[in-house]
Amino acid sequence: MSQARIRNIAIIAHVDHGKTTLVDRLLQAAGAFKVRKGGPTERLLDSNDQERERGITILAKNTAIQWGGTKINIIDTPGHSDFGGEVERVVSMADGCLLLVDAAEGPMPQTRFVLKKALEKKLQPIVVINKIDRPDQRCRQVLDEVFDLFCELTHDDKLLDFPVIWASGRAGYARNEPDDGNMDMTPLFQAILERIPPPPARDQEPPLFQVTLIDHSDYVGRIGIGRIHAGTLQVNQPIAVVKRDGRVVRSRIQELFGFDGTDRVRADRVPCGDICAVVAAEHDLEISDTISDMANPQSLPAIAVEEPTMSMILYVNDSPFAGLEGEYVTSRHLRERLEKELRSNVALRVERGEAGESWRIAGRGVLHLGVFLETMRREGYEFAVGKPRVITKEIDGQKNEPIELLIVDVRTPWAGKVIELVGGRRGEVQVMEASGGTTHLEIAIPARGIVGLRTKLLSATTGEAVLHTSFLGYQPWKGPIGERQGGVQIAVEQGKVADYSLDALQDRGDFFVENGDQVYVGQIVGEHCRGIDIVVNCCKAKKLSNMRSSGADRKMVVAPPKRLSLEECLEYIAEDELVEVTPKSLRMRKILLDEKERKRAKSAQEQSAQQ
Repeated sequence: MSQARIRNIAIIAHVDHGKTTLVDRLLQAAGAFKVRKGGPTERLLDSNDQERERGITILAKNTAIQWGGTKINIIDTPGHSDFGGEVERVVSMADGCLLLVDAAEGPMPQTRFVLKKALEKKLQPIVVINKIDRPDQRCRQVLDEVFDLFCELTHDDKLLDFPVIWASGRAGYARNEPDDGNMDMTPLFQAILERIPPPPARDQEPPLFQVTLIDHSDYVGRIGIGRIHAGTLQVNQPIAVVKRDGRVVRSRIQELFGFDGTDRVRADRVPCGDICAVVAAEHDLEISDTISDMANPQSLPAIAVEEPTMSMILYVNDSPFAGLEGEYVTSRHLRERLEKELRSNVALRVERGEAGESWRIAGRGVLHLGVFLETMRREGYEFAVGKPRVITKEIDGQKNEPIELLIVDVRTPWAGKVIELVGGRRGEVQVMEASGGTTHLEIAIPARGIVGLRTKLLSATTGEAVLHTSFLGYQPWKGPIGERQGGVQIAVEQGKVADYSLDALQDRGDFFVENGDQVYVGQIVGEHCRGIDIVVNCCKAKKLSNMRSSGADRKMVVAPPKRLSLEECLEYIAEDELVEVTPKSLRMRKILLDEKERKRAKSAQEQSAQQ
């Protein structure tokens, strides 16, 4: 296929603005929507269970469709800030972008982030105002907001002259005007063919291919996915792989794959400008590697791989219930799984921990690490993890920490409570705008202040706050931040939880367990209404006898337990606590299970602080 018949386009948007659903409709319109037996019938690019359950794109993926004799490579990018590094990489494969904006919500924090990256690469944009069939849509106001955002991010007149398509991904139509009555995707396809430029004509030059994404196969090893910037690639072609540090490795192309719909298909030759997957013989490709001519090796500018901002310690599970629910529980199992993840998850860092049988894992945020840990859990692994900690940097002799931009939209009566909470976590309000009973806040806050904040904000605003974050950069250390205000209730006996005990204890706080749950000594079974930890016996059952009391038994009404997700558990625990993760259960516990040991450790810590 001639490069003039190729279009490479990235779909970028904020979380839940409809990227993956829109790709479904494009695949259907082009006849490439293939539903496999037992597979998903919608959101085909959300390939793993967590993406489908959470409703977000976690991993960047690409597909290819044919329309009017032109091959359109579509790259679906993540929308959450924890996976923003993938956006930075994949836009280098595209010549244009579809910017999706919700017709009711308008531009959001991640919209700004992904658009900024696209405009820096000079990608020709097409704006798609999606979900125009929402009853609360405000199409024209959203378009004005999008144009204002463009004006803030670029002064290039060519990029400001963008076409606008009005669409409903769920209903499957795109229109040139919101009410023109069209009911198919033709206007969007026409806009892509007319406004997105084809790749530059460099097919006669020596080959240049850069690895942008990594996949892994147990059969052939690492698979490098990227775009051919010049020349062509063929199977068994001798190549030079230029590494990030300038080293040149001699190799050859062992296997070559093109893309057709959602399928990866073998190819003998791939032309200039196309996106393909490459397996190099006897060599593992890495992000930013450049495949070039053997006789005259050249390299393309290095692709930045996002640096981790948060870390936590992963331990072999040593609780009294260790090994009861998990299939893979030993240090060897965990080490092999971490090594496997490093082959494809380029944003993850792993190093050996200071304590025995532990590892320090680092990533882009609590969600990024939580998704990986949840994947391990579903695969049958059992382990324990500690409290997330931010990764600091020494810049010009000064300690710096990662700063996030926190966007909060909340009803105006609750705005003061939000400001009070973020202020206690070293947050600084940058923007405050009130309109129509809602207040819009933009707050610069340390990343460590985000941990555990979401739950508190939702509780303080009766669930009416809408929160989004994006990474701002590193700034000087902001000072100490207060720990969790309340204490916890800790089980003092191993056994089965009884309603009789919970009924007597529930005035002390909420519980994480319910009648019939198995608990062990040192496990956190609930919150305490005061700021201290207490030990409780939640397994004490009512003694039965053949003598009735003179008074009637008091009727027990026990409140339902508070169930936390993995990310919520990670945000909740304190420095001296762990989250025990098994395929069936999530338990929070103290690192030191014995109460006497905890008291001795606390006393030693206080003496050390006094000295």
